[in-house]
Amino acid sequence: MGRNRKREIEKERNRQTGRERDRERDRQAERQRQTERNRQKERDGESERERNRKRGGDRDRQRRRVRQKTDTVRETGRGRERQRERERQREMEREKQRETERVRDRERVR
Repeated sequence: MGRNRKREIEKERNRQTGRERDRERDRQAERQRQTERNRQKERDGESERERNRKRGGDRDRQRRRVRQKTDTVRETGRGRERQRERERQREMEREKQRETERVRDRERVR
């Protein structure tokens, strides 16, 4: 049993490493195909982008412009909120001031 068993184990190990090698080669080939597909898409996209630009307006640029506008609108909205908050704070301060003046007036009357 000894030698045969060892030989069987060795064969199985070789099969395993062979399978792993095959898998790795397949993975590598798939990666290669994927990068090639991506490059092709990029090339196609570039040509499409060129056509769009010539047609009068890169869609990406338009999208960016819209995004910038919405961002500025959002910012002004936040600015208004902050402004309101400041107004509230000032109003609270004024109210405290009036209250302390009323208290002083009462003290003076006495």
